Amino acid sequence: MAAVSAARSSKTESYIDNKRKEDIRHANIKAACAVADAIRTSLGPKGMDKMISTASGEVIITNDGATIVNKMEVLQPAAKMLVELSKSQDTAAGDGTTTVVVIAGSLLKQCLTLLSSGIHPTVISDSLHKASIKAVDVLTAMAVPLELTDRDSLIKSASTSLNSKVVSQHSSLLAPLAVDAVLSVVDPAKPDLVDLRDIKIVKKLGGTVDDTEMVRGLVFDKKVSHAAGGPTRVENAKIAVIQFQISPPKTDIEQSIVVSDYAQMDRILKEERNYILGMIKKIKATGCNVLLIQKSILRDAVTDLSLHYLAKAKILVVKDVERDEIEFITKTLNCLPIANIEHFKEEKLGYANLVEEVSLGDGKIVKITGIKDMGRTTTVLVRGSNHLVLDEAERSLHDALCVVRCLVSKHFLIAGGGAPEIELSRQLGAWSKVLHGMEGYCVKSFAEALEVIPYTLAENAGLNPITIVTELRNRHAQGEFNTGINVRKGQITNILEENVVQPLLVSTSAMTLATECVRMLLKIDDIVTVRNNLSDELWLKNFVG
Repeated sequence: MAAVSAARSSKTESYIDNKRKEDIRHANIKAACAVADAIRTSLGPKGMDKMISTASGEVIITNDGATIVNKMEVLQPAAKMLVELSKSQDTAAGDGTTTVVVIAGSLLKQCLTLLSSGIHPTVISDSLHKASIKAVDVLTAMAVPLELTDRDSLIKSASTSLNSKVVSQHSSLLAPLAVDAVLSVVDPAKPDLVDLRDIKIVKKLGGTVDDTEMVRGLVFDKKVSHAAGGPTRVENAKIAVIQFQISPPKTDIEQSIVVSDYAQMDRILKEERNYILGMIKKIKATGCNVLLIQKSILRDAVTDLSLHYLAKAKILVVKDVERDEIEFITKTLNCLPIANIEHFKEEKLGYANLVEEVSLGDGKIVKITGIKDMGRTTTVLVRGSNHLVLDEAERSLHDALCVVRCLVSKHFLIAGGGAPEIELSRQLGAWSKVLHGMEGYCVKSFAEALEVIPYTLAENAGLNPITIVTELRNRHAQGEFNTGINVRKGQITNILEENVVQPLLVSTSAMTLATECVRMLLKIDDIVTVRNNLSDELWLKNFVG
């Protein structure tokens, strides 16, 4: 009896994985690692760019991890999780999207070794969770506090984010621009909350990235409607944002009106003229001299006749304003959108010193500047020689804005250049020796996995990764925890002194999100495909029929 119970206990203590579960776990890890390896070469300032060709024939050249994995046609469910992981990092921190995927891939490779050693996935998962909490504590201890008044430090961190992008040579212009844009929309009452939707990026083809500017006001990538010779420049503007149409009304349902003689035709045209004239008189009575008209899908927002009368009334017209821009425009102008001509009152208007049409490249834009009681918004006008550069400049600027937003919400900076990862690897390696049993092995593997960041940075810069990482370990063991890889000089230096810094939030969220994703993948032991209900119904119908 004792022998039977001993056999039973030994059976339950050792973990025996059946072949199917093992194969699925391996397939998931391999697929996820393939995604990580695909974008590993684009990590760091010397990382390569990817050219993405979409099914529609569109070509994108980018270095941004989130954009690369987002455009990939990933079919394997586990690999899709790494795409979602990159999106999560983009939402949480805005930067470090490549880093988070590379760390997750490295952790999965270590997990594969641990699984083949016979360690249970749950034990690995729990150990990774403990290690990630410890990692966040180590990173926080390394961080340097920052004041929002310290503009130079904010610019340094924005420059570090831009250094790995295609437009890195323009970082001296884009970094201060990103800092000023974020600081201009920060509300002193709620300093920790920055809504990047309050910063509008307008792209205009022509010129170079050097011509990019920040505009304290509004910019419309369209020209003024001057079909009837209306004004193109208005000073001391009274601006109305309207959501109704200045055109003859149509019947509510599809009907045809039969006109039998010319007298009736003249009467209809006369009524139309009077209807439009009546609307414009009401608009003019409020002193309004600039109209921003929302795009209409039901009927024409303006007709040639209404444009003619508006030009005579000396009212500047910008038509086809998109519906989703209305909220931003009204917030900036500090006015209210007007949905009906009967509600057209002077108190609903916005005021600005100047509204003018400006020639830019081969097109024209409308600028509204000197806005009275302007809301906490700003507009960035991005220029570029072609669409590829324009799109990449917008993505890079978005990353820089996110970095500054991170620093506004969490006032801590940390060194870059692989310094935090090597320090984490060293401290977690020492901590693993204190832990007992399987946990120690798992934490040691976690520590080894983090070395992938400095290794990849050195590899992408054309340096000898083994020599660099060994030297880096040695320097950190001597207590120089801000020492990292200076890829420009091709040597190891104090990264803080070289101004290569990043927000603490980028590193901590990368650690926690990568660990969460790996833990979730480890827990999966089967993939169940579910048939579509519609196909079941059709099959049943055919079978019964």
